[in-house]
Amino acid sequence: MHAVVTGATNGIGAAIARRLAGEGLTVTLVGRSDQRLRAARERIAAAVPGAELVLERADLAELAQVRDLAERLLSGSAPDVVISNAALVTPLDRRTSDGLPRVLAVNHLAPYLLLRALAAALDRARLIVVGSDPVSLALEPVDLDDFPLAHPERLGEPAGLRPYYAYARTKNMNTMFVYALARRLAGTAITVNACHPGLISGTGLSREVPGLGELIKQAYRDGIFPQPGPQPGGGRWAPGSSGPKDRPGPDIGADTPAWLATSPTVEGVTGSFFVDRIAVQTAPHTTDPERCERVWHDSAALVGLSP
Repeated sequence: MHAVVTGATNGIGAAIARRLAGEGLTVTLVGRSDQRLRAARERIAAAVPGAELVLERADLAELAQVRDLAERLLSGSAPDVVISNAALVTPLDRRTSDGLPRVLAVNHLAPYLLLRALAAALDRARLIVVGSDPVSLALEPVDLDDFPLAHPERLGEPAGLRPYYAYARTKNMNTMFVYALARRLAGTAITVNACHPGLISGTGLSREVPGLGELIKQAYRDGIFPQPGPQPGGGRWAPGSSGPKDRPGPDIGADTPAWLATSPTVEGVTGSFFVDRIAVQTAPHTTDPERCERVWHDSAALVGLSP
C-alpha cells in the first residue's frame, strides 16, 4: 500500500508517516522544504529500519504547486491513502502569489484541490482530512458572504484572536468539503473522512503568530470559548490549563488518522468525522447541505475548477 501524508516533516504529520511506515506502507512525505523532508526521512528511517519513503516538495500555499503535486502523485504508484494534515495559523495579511490568505490556501484550498484532483483519477482510496475540535469549532461558522476572508473585521473581537478565528473557519471548511466530496463519491470505492487528532503539543501550528497561544488560553479562562471535547488518550485538556506539558504528543495525535488509513473496521465508511476513533456529529452549520454546496462552489471558483 502507498500512503501520502502532507505536512509530514514534523508534529502529527511526521508521527502519522512513521506509524504507517511501521505498518509496512510505502509513505510519500509532502513538505515545502527539501532540508526538512530529508531530516524527516532520516528520523523515520532510524525508527523504522527498511521504511520505504518518498519525498515530495510542494508549498501548499501555492495552488500551482498543488496541481503539479497531484500530477506527480498520479504519474507513479497510485496512492491507496491520502492524509491531508498540513495546516497553519498566520496573520491574515500574509498572502500567496494568487493573492489569497495563506491560512485559507494551506488549510482548505490545498486539500480541496489536491483531493479533488486525485479522486477524479483514482479507482480506490481512503482520503482523510485532519481537522480540529468540533466542540470549539461549533462557535465559528464559515461566513459564506466573506468566504475568501477578505474582511478581517468580520471575524470578530478581540482583533488579536482573528488569526485563530480564521484558522477555525478554515477547519470548518475542511469538514464541509469532506461531507460534500463524500456525497459525490457515494457508491465508489473511494472513501472520505475527517478527524480531530486532539489538542497536541509540538505541532508548531501557530509559530507565525507569537503570543496567540496565551490569548487563546485567556479566552478559555474567560469563558469566551467552550471547553474542548474529549481528547485522544483520555482527558479533557483545555488551553486555559497550565500549558503544553498537559497535552499529549504527536504520537497520540497520529492515532485516529492512521487508524482511518488502515483499519478494516472503517472499510467502506465515508462522510464521517471521528474523534478518538469514534464517529461524532459536527455542528449543524457544517452539515447543512446547502451550506456545504456553497463552500464547494466557492472553493472551485478560487482554485479554477469546475464545480
